[in-house]
Parts: sequence; structure tokens; C-alpha cells
Amino acid sequence: MYKDTGFQGYEPAGVKTFQPQKKPKGKELMPEQKEQNSLIASIRIVIEHIIAGIKRYRIVKELFRNTKEQYDDLVMEIACARHNFRVHCRQS
Repeated sequence: MYKDTGFQGYEPAGVKTFQPQKKPKGKELMPEQKEQNSLIASIRIVIEHIIAGIKRYRIVKELFRNTKEQYDDLVMEIACARHNFRVHCRQS
């Protein structure tokens, strides 16, 4: 799981997590740490763009007030499917 500093301390059982290294106070990061941070950032940016593509649909990004059972999951599945369809049609 790739995470940012907002999820510090979150370590779910059975999952390997990757988090960018912070620069020590008054020091610089080692070149290996900079390279690892760059790799983590390049993977996370793809995920962030996918999430932003899904949030184009207002029903996903705003407060969902429908209280029927499992409707919130259904709405997210439909938004993800539409995003995937849009990306697929763009590549064809």
C-alpha cells in the first residue's frame, strides 16, 4: 500500500506499506531515499489521477443522502465503471 504522511501510523495487518521518507531536520536525504521517494510519488500520482477522474461525477464527491441499503457502494461502482469506459474509449 502506498501512503502519504497523512496516514502515518496506519499499518494494517498483513499489508506491506510504503511511505516517503521525510528529510531529517538540518540534514539532507540520501540519494537512495530520494530515488525511493520519487518512485513512490510516480506510482501515487497515477492513483490520484484515477480518483480525480472518478470524482468528476458529483454524486461521488458530494454528500450522499440516500439511506437505502448498499446504494452508496452501487453508486461508486457505477462511477468507477463509467470512468473505466471513458478511459477505454479514449484509448481506442
